[in-house]
Amino acid sequence: MRLACFTPLPPERSGIARYAAELLPVLARRHAIDVYTSEPGAQDALDGIEAFSAHDFVSKHGQRPYDLVVYQLGNARCHDYMWAYLARYPGLVVLHDAQLHQARARALIARARADRFRTEFAFDHPHAPPDARELGTVGFLGDLVYLWPMLRLPVESARLVAVHSAWLAERLRRDYPDAAVESIRMGVSDPLAGASGPGEARARGRKRLGLAAADVAFGAFGGVTPEKRVPQMLRALAAIRDVAPAVRLVLVGAEASHYDVRRDVAEAGVADRVTHAGYVDDAALDDCLAAVDVCLCLRWPSNYETSASWLRCLAAGKPTVVTDLPHLTDVPALFNPGNGTPPPPGTGSDAGAAPVTVAIDILDEDRALPDILRSLAAAAELRRRLGERARAWWRAHHRMDLMARDYEGLIAMAATRPARTLPGVLLPDSSEHVRELLAPFDLDLPDVFS
Repeated sequence: MRLACFTPLPPERSGIARYAAELLPVLARRHAIDVYTSEPGAQDALDGIEAFSAHDFVSKHGQRPYDLVVYQLGNARCHDYMWAYLARYPGLVVLHDAQLHQARARALIARARADRFRTEFAFDHPHAPPDARELGTVGFLGDLVYLWPMLRLPVESARLVAVHSAWLAERLRRDYPDAAVESIRMGVSDPLAGASGPGEARARGRKRLGLAAADVAFGAFGGVTPEKRVPQMLRALAAIRDVAPAVRLVLVGAEASHYDVRRDVAEAGVADRVTHAGYVDDAALDDCLAAVDVCLCLRWPSNYETSASWLRCLAAGKPTVVTDLPHLTDVPALFNPGNGTPPPPGTGSDAGAAPVTVAIDILDEDRALPDILRSLAAAAELRRRLGERARAWWRAHHRMDLMARDYEGLIAMAATRPARTLPGVLLPDSSEHVRELLAPFDLDLPDVFS
């Protein structure tokens, strides 16, 4: 098939950009794919796949229609450009976040399109209080946005919606009974498949991060934000510093503009225990992953996203600590590693019956996290067992070829489904934004061009 794919690509610092860069070459073995981005020429090249400006899509699609349009949609700025197309050119929407309010509202309000925001919000959430809509126009909703995720337009306009969680797929079917929603496995490439062995990668990573041989390193990967529970990690590290002097925390990822992590580190009194690796490229990321002993993959509030960085930790054979969230309930978890009970014996095919990760109840996080850091730091055998099970779980459920296989089924299914029709007021109008800009001057398009 001929596919048009709207997605960010590297060097955009987005997990979805990296996801697309790994997935698209695999799909291109069977399909002709054109990628449409917001910044043509800025993205890294992909073998056999040409990237165009999204502005070129309408003319290219008109000259030679694509069999299917695929949208990789998430709750971030790098997806803003897709909204002008996904309702008018329905296709396969791969939904990476079950909450889009923050990105969509910011994009509309920043462009002085408050009326458009009101229209979409009213369609998405017809029973929401009118005051909520008005608070949204001035950015005062805060965490209340999680009550109104603004999903209905992209979900109900799609030919087919795909998510990476069976739990989330069922929830979306319940909330949007007229929509077609399927779940597919998320896959990541094998971080242990490089030219050098794991031992060499670990040595390089430990040297890069300045870790001593006796240090037990807990790594947090991805954007350094409060949502990744970094403040809680720092408090837990401070709580155990006298009883676990070998524990170190490694933060690998770009520091967020809205969060001063270095101030929190200083206030917690753990500056000597924290390494700031910053944003690193893929090769260095694999070395850093090999260097740490445990990965902290916490998240709250959650958009019910499936974390690719967590899956890479599993693929690397690392013990992980996650927040106990409903869309992860199918992953066998250990809740009390400090009680001295090791995981049941056996690895490989029976990994589904034994703990794959350590999970924390968000309501018990401040008490549990220090205990977990201390107990895992002291239990090398437990870390080894959990790491083996993590690798086995990735092999059984999250390899890249498994995800590509699921995509083939989705592409065939979506291409044959009829396009959905939304109310006309929700379809993008090329003159809509110009009219909004002219409104304060009591002008309309006919006045300008007469």
